[in-house]
Amino acid sequence: MIARWAYKHEVPIYPEGSSTELTGSSIPEAGGVVVSFQFMRRIREVNIVDGYVIAEAGVRLAELDAVLEPKGYMFPVDPASWRAATVGGVVNTGAGGMRGARYGTMREWVSGLTIVLPDQRGTILRIGCKTSKCRQGYDLVRLIVGSEGTLALVADATLRITPRPENLVGMLAFFKSVEDLMGAVVDYKSMGLQPYIMEFMDSKTVSIAGSSLEGAPVENGDALIVALEAPREAASRFEALLRNVALRRRAFKVYTARSTSEIEAMGLMELRRRFFPASLEYARRKIGKPGSRVMVLIEDIAVPPSKLPEAVKAIRRSAEEKGLEVVIGGHVGDGNLHPETWFDPGDREWVSRVEAWFEDVMKIALELGGTVSAEHGIGKVKRRGLEMELERLGSLRALEIMAQIKRIFDPKGILNPGKVI
Repeated sequence: MIARWAYKHEVPIYPEGSSTELTGSSIPEAGGVVVSFQFMRRIREVNIVDGYVIAEAGVRLAELDAVLEPKGYMFPVDPASWRAATVGGVVNTGAGGMRGARYGTMREWVSGLTIVLPDQRGTILRIGCKTSKCRQGYDLVRLIVGSEGTLALVADATLRITPRPENLVGMLAFFKSVEDLMGAVVDYKSMGLQPYIMEFMDSKTVSIAGSSLEGAPVENGDALIVALEAPREAASRFEALLRNVALRRRAFKVYTARSTSEIEAMGLMELRRRFFPASLEYARRKIGKPGSRVMVLIEDIAVPPSKLPEAVKAIRRSAEEKGLEVVIGGHVGDGNLHPETWFDPGDREWVSRVEAWFEDVMKIALELGGTVSAEHGIGKVKRRGLEMELERLGSLRALEIMAQIKRIFDPKGILNPGKVI
């Protein structure tokens, strides 16, 4: 077994799913063995009555969805990379996605795991349960979720599943100011609505993404995209509610749909789906120098939803001070923002400005009572941010506790070294 051999010879192990993470957690630090799970692709069990599936680590979320859709069920965690992202990857990163406002992140949807420890026996542990209620002492399952491959190798996961919504009512609204848009977000949340999806894109992002769309609604303003679960007989009432709040908050253009099929037909989600690829294409055009390379940096912070307008203004102000272009979008239903900027990694002065902005964004999140990492994890790039956050909370001792936990699971420190702590 690889884990036992690596322990004996003290060889680093780097677990790898599809490498779609965004914080460097799947990048090897030095020599070692990359353990790929691409051939572990079996869905071992689908149990609709008891509400779970058991899937091996290499199963892609799109493959899982293809099995569940005909049964009227779904696995609700949907990172942007869901077509490529693997079960083991989303467990290790603690992934979220657009449906996070309604369903949360991976920690709410993992019931059990089969893990392999990097010790002298290559110990196999089966932790957690198939049942929705489960108490086995300390919650080792949730300790592994989000651990970014630093504690154990995930072989398979028992995942909770949920029925697909009967129907969705959707809205795409455009605003002249981000303050008005965020005011609408606060209004919806104050009314006790639990959105299925609630997404934001600033006007620059809308302009970039909209330039390559045909048939989808695009206006010159900040965009708010909302979808609510609504029975068909109540669709008109929910549609009116979405529209009226947006108009009261001075939306200048509002598109609505009363059904899931109508949302797709009208292309109300297309702008959001173009968020990252459009910014990458734009960055390539802007840099466009022979021999230059392009890197897009996607930040990942969360703040209380009531603080979103302050966060957006502060992020933009920092970028302007450093002479950077930024676009901002995110999952505003749960306060999760993804500011993006781009640079040529061969231009050291440019890189320096981006690094300073990156740290500013994390500081802004902390000053507003938020967190430096919402769903992308810590990996390599946010280790300093994690330290900043715990220091602000007066809880740096937590890093020592994490290091002790790491030593218990991985006594020789061979599993994905250099990540998280």
